[in-house]
Amino acid sequence: KGAPMRKEAAVRYGNDVVTVIWTPALCVHSGICARGLPQVFDPRRKPWVAIDAAPAREIVEQVARCPSGALAIAPGRRQPPLPRQAAEEESES
Repeated sequence: KGAPMRKEAAVRYGNDVVTVIWTPALCVHSGICARGLPQVFDPRRKPWVAIDAAPAREIVEQVARCPSGALAIAPGRRQPPLPRQAAEEESES
């Protein structure tokens, strides 16, 4: 019997607009991310994802090319503003 495999938790790299989620256990190290968008994905750098190094649209497109599904996209940290009427009602209470 071998030692039980340790599940590595997903790692999040985010800004206000976009978050890249990397699940190391799924990664097959194809290098497609690094070759396609090297300014963002560089496995020699720590942290290896520079989320602000390219527009969110380019990051989303490159993550979609990940063959293993180890990279995924989630919304960024920025929350949408409240609609004007709802904000006015909250300030009155």
